[in-house]
Amino acid sequence: MPKSLTLFCLPCAGASATMYLRWRRLLPSWIVLRILELPGRGSRAMELPKKNYAALTSSLCDEVISNLPENYAFFGHSMGGLLAYGIAHGLFARNLPLPVALLISGCAAPNRQDSERYSKIQGEQALIADLRKQAGTPEEVFNHPELMAMVLNVLTIDYSVCGSFRYTKLPALPLSINVFGGRSDEIDEPKLSDWRLTATRIFTLDWFDGGHFYFRQCEEVFLTTLVKRLAENVLDKPYEAHSTA
Repeated sequence: MPKSLTLFCLPCAGASATMYLRWRRLLPSWIVLRILELPGRGSRAMELPKKNYAALTSSLCDEVISNLPENYAFFGHSMGGLLAYGIAHGLFARNLPLPVALLISGCAAPNRQDSERYSKIQGEQALIADLRKQAGTPEEVFNHPELMAMVLNVLTIDYSVCGSFRYTKLPALPLSINVFGGRSDEIDEPKLSDWRLTATRIFTLDWFDGGHFYFRQCEEVFLTTLVKRLAENVLDKPYEAHSTA
């Protein structure tokens, strides 16, 4: 069994990172799940949210540094992947120990980001249409006005964060990049493959059936693959997925 590893999970746009909580009972005991909530949502709902990408990633970097494990990785889906990348570069700039890997899901590589797209999604109906297209929000939320208002408020802030991202070519990080994508997602192979340009170590790209939130419909096979990639990063050698049982 690999040595203990802390997996920091970052939220996707419009959602709380608590969406990953159920993984705690599904992942092996050597993986310690740690949720990174953003200001203004979830357990930090009373805090003032940050709407700028650089400011938010700098703040999250400060939080991670305050209790940095010996062995850790970042997992981020969609916006969370971009945040994980920013935090890792913040740690790199401060010459601090880096994660063994960035695990990026459903997020275009930094050089493939379309930041201008978020400024085009204006107004309640446009936001709702975008949520429906991503197919990650339960139907009961759309039918509950108060819940819908909360989701749209968070989504507006998150789209401001994503829209403020500006690509700058940065040094490749000395770590591994493990990327995951849905075969029916609009974020296609070229947009995911360019993550290989951001790091100097192992790059992998795993595909799953489904769209942007593929891991909800094929959770078991996704988590098996996630564990396999984490174990390979910790052990620095191939790992058989069946040995996670």
